[in-house]
Amino acid sequence: MSADGRRRMLFLLLLAVLIAELFLCLGIGSAHLGYDAIYAAVREGIFSPVSVTAPRQGPVHDIVWMLRMPRLLLAACTGAGLAAVGVVMQAIVRNPLADPYILGVSSGASLGAAAAILLGVGAWLGTNFVGMAAFCGALGVSLLVLLVANLRGAADPVRLLLAGMALSAACSAVSSFLIYFANDRSGVQSIVFWLMGSFAGARWDMMAAIALVTLLGILFFWTQGTVLDLMLLGDAEAVTLGRDLKRYRALYLVLGSLIIGFLVYAAGMIGFVGLIVPHAVRFFTGAGHRALLPLASVTGAILMVGADALARSLIPRTEIPVGLIVSLIGAPVFVYLIVRRRYSFGRRE
Repeated sequence: MSADGRRRMLFLLLLAVLIAELFLCLGIGSAHLGYDAIYAAVREGIFSPVSVTAPRQGPVHDIVWMLRMPRLLLAACTGAGLAAVGVVMQAIVRNPLADPYILGVSSGASLGAAAAILLGVGAWLGTNFVGMAAFCGALGVSLLVLLVANLRGAADPVRLLLAGMALSAACSAVSSFLIYFANDRSGVQSIVFWLMGSFAGARWDMMAAIALVTLLGILFFWTQGTVLDLMLLGDAEAVTLGRDLKRYRALYLVLGSLIIGFLVYAAGMIGFVGLIVPHAVRFFTGAGHRALLPLASVTGAILMVGADALARSLIPRTEIPVGLIVSLIGAPVFVYLIVRRRYSFGRRE
């Protein structure tokens, strides 16, 4: 079998693992449900002409379709989106330690959340105003990084990194200032929990937009595999091949920040996925982005769904922030990947 055939088989295998994991995780929670009842509820929800959100369809239906299913789908979308954007960011800045939050997205989101919780900024947006404020902060800081990096010359990876570090530090300082002087203990606790990430707020009315933005973004980046491969070579080499990477870099940054902004809005801050998943998948696919992107996306979804299941089941009647679970898993795995073999960005040696 050819290398492309093996990669397609691996993708289909991972997709099957994800589907099986989603079904198994429907049985995890404070209320115990048998898998026969879960299968019947899933089948009825898929094939019934009645909307899954319609009331009075039974307690098993409500637990499966109103509580656990949107949560698991949000976890899968979050994992896939973070992994895909992590792949793109590592190509843009040509740095294997880059992740989706490297250009100030996390600090911008935390500033937006802190301003919303402690100062009431955006309260007119409704019950989800904290997520909306975090989304605006994440996207706004990313655009500002792009603007600063393009002042007095076109942006390159070094200028983008420096601009991201500077603005990230500024946003973190303002957030810390707000938290330090806030006389609101419950508000500070809310900020801390939100910064650790959670899928508890998943609802069907948000899932359509989240899933659509994530899926379309991954598909778009997958079609850009050749350009992403050229970014690893550098701008000078790409120009000799007839490609000006500066415009592509700006476009990818905006689209990546848009995806991350939606995920931050829905799930809060969750780190490490966009860093470790691309590294792990490269060991099997190499540096080619046409193979790397879909496999990393599915792997990220599998990791996040499993982490959410652990967050809900490790301590009875208590939910651990999923960001803590991912960090506890990700840190030793990343160290193992580094120690396991001598690693060169995009290749095994």
